[in-house]
Amino acid sequence: MGYEPTDKDMNSYIEAYLEHIVGYRGLSDATVKTYLQDLQTFVKFLEMMEVGDLRNVDRRTVRGFLVFLVDKNYQRSSISRKLSVLRGFYRWLVTEGVLSVDPVPRRSTMKKEVKLPRFLTNDEVVRLIDSPKSGIYSETLRNRDVALLELLYASGLRVSEVHGLNIGDVDFHSKTAKVIGKGDKERLTLFGLAAKSSLHRYIIVDRPKIKDFDKSDSLFLSKQGSRLSIRSIQNLVKKYARLAGLGNEVHTHTLRHSFATHLINGGADLRIVQDLLGHSSPSTTQIYTHVTGVEARKSYLDAHPMAKELEEKI
Repeated sequence: MGYEPTDKDMNSYIEAYLEHIVGYRGLSDATVKTYLQDLQTFVKFLEMMEVGDLRNVDRRTVRGFLVFLVDKNYQRSSISRKLSVLRGFYRWLVTEGVLSVDPVPRRSTMKKEVKLPRFLTNDEVVRLIDSPKSGIYSETLRNRDVALLELLYASGLRVSEVHGLNIGDVDFHSKTAKVIGKGDKERLTLFGLAAKSSLHRYIIVDRPKIKDFDKSDSLFLSKQGSRLSIRSIQNLVKKYARLAGLGNEVHTHTLRHSFATHLINGGADLRIVQDLLGHSSPSTTQIYTHVTGVEARKSYLDAHPMAKELEEKI
């Protein structure tokens, strides 16, 4: 081309690339910010290596960048993401005719570290669910929070799924809740007697005491009578985890992990747990068979440690 990009031009290319992917893929502001930070890390590395021409970046340079990230104690998942972002950037540069050769390997050169998700023991779950009872809120809100924690653990729901629940989605007779999962896919999830008892008390006794409760169909209401937000649910779980002495690393997904782990440890079929969690991807749907409601219910009641904890009261 007869044109040597400068550092300023490199940043200009990055800016143009981000504008391209925003328009093409509709990424969120948070994702774009992460992409920008990842690419700026690469630019700083090139500056350190005194590489000012994009065409002088080869596979050796990329490998040096990976070594640099490892030396800086970046987590493997973060390094893999940065490499993926860099791969997309250079692929775009080739497509735009800025470069003729893509120096970034198409496949990751390092495996992601496998992190075992944290899950709570049965005793820790009990402590967490009991923690609202010693809180500073009114009895109404404490009972709401117990019902919320019971349902999160009993059904393994995502926080977004709990957030979206309406009263009409809960069926006490069948002990099921209708939720909208990822990809707007609807499914029925199960809950046991402990969750049923707490939910029934909250809906019948406590929810009507909340301001403007009759103006919303939302299952879980804030003290102002609006739908309890995702952030509020997350904060409540973290707060009660601290009150229960479980530390600062417990979040809503920890209860989901605990749900799945306790079911599997109790002997539940992995395919049934997959179905109850609402996992659905092309790779899993090919190997997991369809689970009928009867099979899922039997596995749930046999395996979940709190499904039969309380005597039938309702």
